[in-house]
Amino acid sequence: GDLYLPGEPPLAGIVLVPGVAAAGKDDSRLVAFASTLARARFLVLAPDLPNLRALRVDAEDAQGVADAFAHLLARAEFPPHGRAGIGAFSYAVGPAVLAALDPAIRDRVDFILGVGGYHDLNEVITFFTTGYFQHQGEWRYLQPNSYGKWVFVMSNAGLLSNPGDQSALRSIARRRLDDPESSIDDLRVELTSQGRALLALLENRDHLRAAHLIDALPIPIKNHIKALNLANKPLSRLRAHLILLNGTDDAIIPYNQSVALAAAARPGAAEIFVIDGLAHVDVNPLGLDRVKLWRAVSSLLAQRTIGDGKKE
Repeated sequence: GDLYLPGEPPLAGIVLVPGVAAAGKDDSRLVAFASTLARARFLVLAPDLPNLRALRVDAEDAQGVADAFAHLLARAEFPPHGRAGIGAFSYAVGPAVLAALDPAIRDRVDFILGVGGYHDLNEVITFFTTGYFQHQGEWRYLQPNSYGKWVFVMSNAGLLSNPGDQSALRSIARRRLDDPESSIDDLRVELTSQGRALLALLENRDHLRAAHLIDALPIPIKNHIKALNLANKPLSRLRAHLILLNGTDDAIIPYNQSVALAAAARPGAAEIFVIDGLAHVDVNPLGLDRVKLWRAVSSLLAQRTIGDGKKE
């Protein structure tokens, strides 16, 4: 991992988990954010998680996050009695929250920053395949970005028992990541029943059929979804304060997921900021709700000194 040291003695620490991107901890956006946090007197550790760089997400990544957090606390530079947290982006919010539930570190994780994260993976799958999500009991539609769909394939193809299915589905994902309109007919014919079950879900556009198609997935994939899902976890046991940001037009993970994640935490333990102009994990200066974004930033900065009587 990379350690970002403040110019002055740090006031707090944070493990900053990259999103699902090939550059991983070296992604220019993450480097810029980590550098900014260091200037704000956070001791920042950005771990290198190979799965995320390979466009995969696994529940086992939570152990890597927990190990990074324990290492941060053990650093000589970490301030005595300092507060510490975990920040994560997109699908990496799942492993970050799972790490914060780990009894080995749970009582030391003071805050979690989640940008564009999820709560219920079944609902996220329904969204990235059909564009539909529920908010306040009503179905809403937003044209989904297909990136999330193909990350799902990359994360799950290796769980299929047939090597031919694994190879064909990874090829489909890479081809569609490069060109969403590319033909996959030559790869489709290579699939067995397990591979076709996964492809049927990906090609479905009817949100009312999504639950049935998810249930028809091979058992290893369903177990993988269950392990990463946060909706079936005891989130009320989190000791951390949650600061959750989501864009109103997030086309990868819709904002209702951060709203649900906040609602599942202990009463009063979460702040939710649904922000115009936040496109998943990127800021769009045009139309950006700067006031709400600044409130979220202020909440994060406040984590440095809560409880010690200081004011920055």
